[in-house]
Amino acid sequence: MTGSNDTEVRELMTLYFDGLYHSSSDTLRSVFHTDLTYVNGTADTYEHMGLEDYMARIDARTPPATRGDLREEFIERIEIKGDRIGIVEARMTMLGRNYQDLLTIIKTDDGWRVLTKVFSFVERKD
Repeated sequence: MTGSNDTEVRELMTLYFDGLYHSSSDTLRSVFHTDLTYVNGTADTYEHMGLEDYMARIDARTPPATRGDLREEFIERIEIKGDRIGIVEARMTMLGRNYQDLLTIIKTDDGWRVLTKVFSFVERKD
């Protein structure tokens, strides 16, 4: 991956993690493509929705930051294919869960955006 793409995708992921932790749909709208596809692939919890339904859920959520929830996040892999598409594997802990995310990203005129968010989670034991 070129240096500028790496920097841009890491900045995108910082906004992604911040937006989720602070339940900020404004921040997340700067991360997600308007054609976002959201899929919860957790066993017995399958869900599929678009950007607006997901942002309504974010707006209704009590921000983990206001509860002082544990926050851990890691980018496990960034892989860019060609000059316009890629995938990010990430994991994070919040809301009493460990999340594993697979994000497809696309480079738009406005920079990198998450086009699909497919994830699963397990409840934390501690």
